[in-house]
Amino acid sequence: MGKVFQRRIEDFVCEHCGARVAGSGYTNHCPRCLWSKHVDVYPGDRAAACGGMMEPVRLEGPSPAYTIVHRCVRCGHERRNKVLSGDDPDAVIEIAKNRATGDNSI
Repeated sequence: MGKVFQRRIEDFVCEHCGARVAGSGYTNHCPRCLWSKHVDVYPGDRAAACGGMMEPVRLEGPSPAYTIVHRCVRCGHERRNKVLSGDDPDAVIEIAKNRATGDNSI
């Protein structure tokens, strides 16, 4: 499978915080805790064999167009994803604080 985005509308229960998440086809992380799961090689393909949880470790970019950098706790792979309008602002602020202090633990 190539670098072709595959939209998949999938609801899920966050394996980090237990929140029930209604997928939109573009949802790749939990809007409550911002954690993700390493399931894709290319967005939507579900071809990653790892399956590890991906911790939100930092924000990149200018406000308000932040990008969340997720790092897989199993294999170390990093992936960038946009902060979405439905994401918990307190969780985003917590990552921003870590960015300011250099603390990458969430």
